[in-house]
Amino acid sequence: MARRALILVEGTRSNGPIYVQAAQHLGLHPITLSADPTRYDYLAMEGAEAIRVDTDNLDALIRACSGLRATYDIAGITSATESFYATVGRLCRHFGLPGPNPTSIEQCCAKFSQRQLLAEAGVPIPAYRVAANAAEVERSATEIGLPVILKPTVGTGSNGVRLCRDVDELAEHTTHLLGGKHVWRSTPSLLVEEFAQGPHYIVHTMGNEVIGIEAADFDRPPHFVFREGIFPAPLDDDEQERIIDVSLRCLQALGFGWGPTAIELRWTKLGPVVIEVNPRLAGGVESVQLAHGVDLVTEHIKLVIGDKCDLRRRHSRIAAWRSLLPDRDGILDWIDGVSLAAAVPGVAEVKLYVEHKMPIVRKGDYRDCMGYVIAVSSSRARTEAILQRAVDLIDWSITPFPTLRE
Repeated sequence: MARRALILVEGTRSNGPIYVQAAQHLGLHPITLSADPTRYDYLAMEGAEAIRVDTDNLDALIRACSGLRATYDIAGITSATESFYATVGRLCRHFGLPGPNPTSIEQCCAKFSQRQLLAEAGVPIPAYRVAANAAEVERSATEIGLPVILKPTVGTGSNGVRLCRDVDELAEHTTHLLGGKHVWRSTPSLLVEEFAQGPHYIVHTMGNEVIGIEAADFDRPPHFVFREGIFPAPLDDDEQERIIDVSLRCLQALGFGWGPTAIELRWTKLGPVVIEVNPRLAGGVESVQLAHGVDLVTEHIKLVIGDKCDLRRRHSRIAAWRSLLPDRDGILDWIDGVSLAAAVPGVAEVKLYVEHKMPIVRKGDYRDCMGYVIAVSSSRARTEAILQRAVDLIDWSITPFPTLRE
């Protein structure tokens, strides 16, 4: 009898290894298809199989999967990253496997289309304009009113997203995005958006069900790099009900009813305003598992292979995390205290993405994170105290890059 395999199209450094481990725990053989498997060091650490293939080419992916069917029983196909999730939907349809609707995914991943669909459905969103050049960006910002958010219409992980507080910052970031420094996978197109101000929340959903709401905060502006979060979010009943209602309206407007989504919103003076809907699990799903006992990655894989998922809450605790963020560019001389932090009672995990002597170059997006610490306990105050104690034990030194002297 052929071994059952789970095909993973590309990966991520956060949820990628969790998908590999969850597949193995379900008795599946994970196989990652990637244009460059060496990007994912966890594949070697987990002893996971990887095949090099042009993942931007649907026909190449179909051929690769067809070849694997000669050896394996392909139980399902999925991805931990939204960039390839529409492709996953097409692969699933080709091979008659459960999967997302590729058209809905594409509309969601195109930020302008997403906003159009949400606005038509009456979902509260920030004022926005689409722009193709500097003149249109400037005109859009004038119409909306500074400060504004300027970002590519296609992208993930806060890549290219910046708060522009005045005309100089607006011009600077426009030049950065359109002047050749930003890598575009499609025709350059920018979204100019009202800066919705207020506490930030992430709504975790599976299918048409809201699993829980996480509160998160960012590091220093003008970029949007996550600094910390807590799950479940400290909300009163009215706030929670309004956020859930808006989230379910998002799913309906975008044609979602299968698989995971992560809905980001802010609680403004007008109530919940949706910032973005992501057709994937959020990074840091460990918090949901620690707090509620719901393993969203495993349950997603169950859907992918045609099994029934179980989203019942097993327990009720408070989980919190903190990112380890550098304050400068340079060479990481050392980072210490990790084992001490991991030994603090209540610390669930300390994860590092960096090594000694590694160059640190901040990008203003998720790649700036050098690692994180997660803590869990029965109360918010205790969890926050545990987390702070652990983070205080971790220290590092970064030597700035040498400057050129004239």
